[in-house]
Amino acid sequence: MGFLDRGLEIKTPAQFDGMRRAGLVVGRTLELLRESVRPGISTAELDAIAEDSIRSAGGTPSFKGYHGFPASICASVNDEVVHGIPGERVLQPGDVISIDCGAIVADDAGQGWHGDAAVTVAVGEVADEVTELMRVTEAALWRGIAAARVGGRVTDISHAVETHVRGAGSYGILEDYVGHGIGTQMHLPPNVPNFGKPGRGPRLVQGLALAVEPMITLGGKESDVLDDDWTVVTTDGSWAAHFEHTFVLTDTGAWVLTALDGGEEMLASLGVPFGGRPGTER
Repeated sequence: MGFLDRGLEIKTPAQFDGMRRAGLVVGRTLELLRESVRPGISTAELDAIAEDSIRSAGGTPSFKGYHGFPASICASVNDEVVHGIPGERVLQPGDVISIDCGAIVADDAGQGWHGDAAVTVAVGEVADEVTELMRVTEAALWRGIAAARVGGRVTDISHAVETHVRGAGSYGILEDYVGHGIGTQMHLPPNVPNFGKPGRGPRLVQGLALAVEPMITLGGKESDVLDDDWTVVTTDGSWAAHFEHTFVLTDTGAWVLTALDGGEEMLASLGVPFGGRPGTER
């Protein structure tokens, strides 16, 4: 296990590879799910695809059984923002679905490491405003990761996410649900809000792994939890988008563990040094 620094779990460079294994399982599973989304498929079928993909790669679905959650992915459709439970719902043309996926993969020493990521996928053709919502949300995720620097503060990420969203239009940013630290557990300190002033919160240090996940709506920021005690929906019924990646700070920059190329392409487009190892698996 990594060591603790002021309550934060700090990974050693030797442990980055364990985190990367978990990240790749999640990243590849999400690519498979993205390709599987189509009109007529149920969210339960997507869940079965995800569980098979994770287990076939030697991982364990980290969501299944977590505080009683019954599935391997969260599948949240249209006005459902996060934590939707897969079931009989069949996707229709024009829907959007947020798919959140987590996996635990053991390293050579037997220590389990977590990966956590999410994508929002259109089901066929969707309204232009929904396409733009997804674009803005994903871009805000990458702006947040790009703002992470050794020596900076956690809310530098938060501020970059919010600045991009606010500059793109009149969108709602959920405040009750945030990103988080990650490593030997799925949820670790610190919280990573998607809003706020920069220069606050714990210092960003080499070996700190974070999951950044903007949750953005076409309306307001208010949300409710359905009677299943899991599914989060927008209070005003507006549609939402959710994107997430897990990254670790190395001595050279951010290594996006759940991106198949480690985030190299997107970080380069933003003028940010790439923190992955040479020959990062794609």
